[in-house]
Amino acid sequence: MLRITGYSDRYSACPGDTVGFYVNSEKGERYEMQLVRLIHGDTNPDGPGFKEEELSAPCNKRYAGRPQKIHGGSYGLVPDDARLHAESFTVQAFIFPTTPGPGPHGYCHDKGMQGIVTKWSIRQQKGYGLFIDESGCLMLSIGAGRGKVFRVSSGKPLLRKVWYLVAASYDAATGNVTLYQEPIVTSTNGGLGMAMLHPAADTAARVEAKCKHPPAPNRAPLLIAAATAQVDSGRSIQGGHYREAVEPVSLPEQDWCYNGKIDRPRVAGRALSKAEIDALARGIEGCAGELRSAVIGAWDFHANIGTNIASCQIVDTSPNRLHGFVINLPVRGMTGYNWTGDDINYVHAPEQYGAIHFHDDDIDDARWDMDFEFTIPSGMKSGVYAARLRINGKSSPDTEDYVPFFVRPPRGKATAKIAFIVPTNSYMAYSNDNLGTNSVVAQLLAGRVPIMNASDLYLNEHREYGLSTYSCHSDGSGVCYSSRLRPILNMRPKYRHWLSPSLWQFNADLHLTDWLEEMGFDFDVHTDEDLDREGPELLSRYRVVLTGSHPEYSSERMLDAYEAYQANGGRWLYLGANGFYWCSQYHPDNGNIIEVRKGEAGTRAWTANPGEYNNAFDGKFGGMWRARGRIPSKVCGLTFTGYGFDVSSYYRRASDSHRPECSWMFKGIGEDEIIGDFGLVGGGAAGLEIDRYDLEFGTPHNAYLLARSEGHTDLMMQVNEEIHFTVRGYYGGGDENPMIRADMIYYKTPNDGAVFAPGSLAWCGSLSHNNYRNNVSRLMKNVLTGFLKNGPLP
Repeated sequence: MLRITGYSDRYSACPGDTVGFYVNSEKGERYEMQLVRLIHGDTNPDGPGFKEEELSAPCNKRYAGRPQKIHGGSYGLVPDDARLHAESFTVQAFIFPTTPGPGPHGYCHDKGMQGIVTKWSIRQQKGYGLFIDESGCLMLSIGAGRGKVFRVSSGKPLLRKVWYLVAASYDAATGNVTLYQEPIVTSTNGGLGMAMLHPAADTAARVEAKCKHPPAPNRAPLLIAAATAQVDSGRSIQGGHYREAVEPVSLPEQDWCYNGKIDRPRVAGRALSKAEIDALARGIEGCAGELRSAVIGAWDFHANIGTNIASCQIVDTSPNRLHGFVINLPVRGMTGYNWTGDDINYVHAPEQYGAIHFHDDDIDDARWDMDFEFTIPSGMKSGVYAARLRINGKSSPDTEDYVPFFVRPPRGKATAKIAFIVPTNSYMAYSNDNLGTNSVVAQLLAGRVPIMNASDLYLNEHREYGLSTYSCHSDGSGVCYSSRLRPILNMRPKYRHWLSPSLWQFNADLHLTDWLEEMGFDFDVHTDEDLDREGPELLSRYRVVLTGSHPEYSSERMLDAYEAYQANGGRWLYLGANGFYWCSQYHPDNGNIIEVRKGEAGTRAWTANPGEYNNAFDGKFGGMWRARGRIPSKVCGLTFTGYGFDVSSYYRRASDSHRPECSWMFKGIGEDEIIGDFGLVGGGAAGLEIDRYDLEFGTPHNAYLLARSEGHTDLMMQVNEEIHFTVRGYYGGGDENPMIRADMIYYKTPNDGAVFAPGSLAWCGSLSHNNYRNNVSRLMKNVLTGFLKNGPLP
């Protein structure tokens, strides 16, 4: 079990900036903090080994540890207001439950109680609320405190992934209670929901009962998709837009968090008739004066689609304007109960996208208390750094954690001719993925039983640490948001990813930074977020730009910047594979969070439901860049062609490598010499994921094919977006499919620019072989040295 974990409040910082660090000491043990510069993170004994440099810093101290918990689960919160302290009331909403209860209709998920719309204090047993009970039935609770709790159930278990209008009314004068559970079945029914008429009709219910006491007032907020466990917890959360007004937060009971969509929740201050409930459900705008005056709150989640659907604010369209906000970033831009399927973009039909999908394992911010800070001193070398945390100074998998961050040069300046753009979007997309422990696909992809780290097992027990965009929520829906404001335990030096024969993502990119240092190349470091924010101006400061082993996730502004850099004479080494593949978008108010919608094609762990392909963060179509006309080969000359995670292979030189325009790259390498039949990633330079040269898909016609891989195994499979019919033979693995190859290319761009790309995710893992004396290292050094020279290339 891990005894210490941590995270920082930013990935990158310039001199003068301050980075805050947040630490959880699981057992409250003391720990030592040491600032280090990370050089090589691979502990493989066949390589140069782990390298770090300890540095002096004011924050290098011994700290008193404390446990800090993450409260996962998303919900909506409307602050307590006297108008919500109603004796008579009606509570209603459209719901699309995804784990309504145990059994086959509950996704085999013994969920327990789930709050829908609640003004309820769990500890005090006061207030009122609409819930799903332990049996998966709709339930109303009215609590007067001191054990006086009235409950009434529909007695009909809700079906999973079916829309319902649910409502409950209470008249304090008569004690009359009416509970409504009404299935709403359409041809679309929210995407891929269950649209079978007869079973849904069987779950309709109307129940009448008597309650002898009104609800007692409480100080709990109105929660949507949860119920309050603790009022005024002492913690704070930002409401409305991120980085705006701070509101006190009440802690929900995570076990009471709801899974599924909610659309148009309402609260009225008297018992409404069924006709009034139906009228209010359609919208307050059409309600008559008497009904309108009875409404306390009518929250329409689509009301701010035109301004900023990614906003955390939820809008009350009633005259009371009891606006609220969502916590832990549930998914917006979701089809509502009335989606017809005629429009598949919420921008075009906002009134049909009135739903928010809540999950009991959503998280946008761990919200821990800060433990220490570090201000980047003037003159600090740009590079990769970390706060090294050790319980009682001990180095072991369970007593040690590293919290990485990246130091940039002084703002607006360059301190080297080379820039390395760290693919932090991809790190976030893969953050804390649990496929190795929760999916048989891990064994099928790798062709072996995956080897787990201590952190993998810890994440399997602590789902509150959040998931990756390769994960599914507890209700089976795909994870489309990822935040870095939490411990990301697979973004650590020494970590060996279950998917790779060696390393993946962050740790694999340290192969490159280590080689640059060994070869004596000075370089600056920037992150994807920096590039998204600063654009072409950032890249224009550098003669050469390097991208890492797996820059898979890119924003539109990042692609624009790379293309502008090439057009203006920049020289670029794209040193990985499967780059620039998925559309990713930063939250407009919070760059700590990215969104990725997985569409109908691409190598992916899940697929978005119909009508839900567009990003909430910018309204644009998500999924693959290829689907938006920006296939990777138009950006970097290569397109993703295959993946296989057993062993890596090698390259054989092609005829273009002998041309006078290209031969300078191969100085010191024999004409028939095999390139890269060695390395720390699967034993070769061509592997894991590979890209190919393809003129039909946008590879520049002036590109030179320098080398091509061969000898891949039958576990190296072609990407599925190019397979239109599944047939025997041709679409097999690397031993029989000509599309399975890593192509190494070079081409010139306007104004003396150029691009070099080896087309393999494993490439940088071969640089250190034989104490850095090998043909992969030689080729890289020749290219980089040539690209740094002034004047035109040969």
